[in-house]
Amino acid sequence: MRIPKHIGIIPDGNRRWAVENGLSKEKGYDKGLNPGLELFKLCEKVGVEEITYYGFTMDNTKRPKVQRLAFTQACIDAVKLLAKENASLLVVGNTSTDMFPKALIPFTIRRQVFGEGKTKVNFLVNYGWQWDLKDSFSKENKDDNIMDSIKSRDISRVDLIIRWGGRRRLSGFPPIQSVYADFFVVEDYWPDFKKEHFYNALNWYNEQDITLGG
Repeated sequence: MRIPKHIGIIPDGNRRWAVENGLSKEKGYDKGLNPGLELFKLCEKVGVEEITYYGFTMDNTKRPKVQRLAFTQACIDAVKLLAKENASLLVVGNTSTDMFPKALIPFTIRRQVFGEGKTKVNFLVNYGWQWDLKDSFSKENKDDNIMDSIKSRDISRVDLIIRWGGRRRLSGFPPIQSVYADFFVVEDYWPDFKKEHFYNALNWYNEQDITLGG
C-alpha cells in the first residue's frame, strides 16, 4: 500500500455531536482529544511522516466566548498529550492577537522534539490563510519562492486531507500545501472517530492516480 507522507486532519463535527447527545455546543470539543491521540498512534504505526491538525482558525474566534474558551483549552490539552509521544511538535498561527493561547507560544518559536520525535506534528492554532500568505504578496517577495515567504513554511506539501463531519470544504486549510492534496470525507463526527475511518481513507488514497499535475 502507498502510504501518504503527510496527512492533514480537519476534525469537524464537535458541536453537532454535542447537540445530538443532549449537551451544549462547547462540551463537544474535549471529546476530540482521545481521537486525536489515537489517530497519531495509527499514523505512527503505518509510517506517516507528518501530520497537520486543524485546531482553530482566526474566524472561529468570532464564536460565542464559551465556545472559544473551550476549543482553545482543547488545543492546549491536545498539544500536551502529543508532547508525551514520539512527536516533533510545531504550532503555527497568529500569535499577535489575544486569541492565541500563551501556553502554546513556546511551540511556535521552534519545533520541539519529544521522545524519539519520529513523527512531525503541526498544530494550527488561531490560523488564517490570509495571515499565512500576507507577506507572499508584497513587492519584495514577488520573485522569491513562495514557500520562503509564507508563515507556514515549515509545513510540507500535504498528500491527503481527511475531514470528519461530512462537510466538503477545506475551510481555509493551508492553501499552498494543499494544492495537490487528495480529499477524503468521513460522514461521522470527529468525536465518533473509529480506526476504520483512517484505514478507509488510506485504502481510498491507495487507489488514486497521483500525478502532481504531470
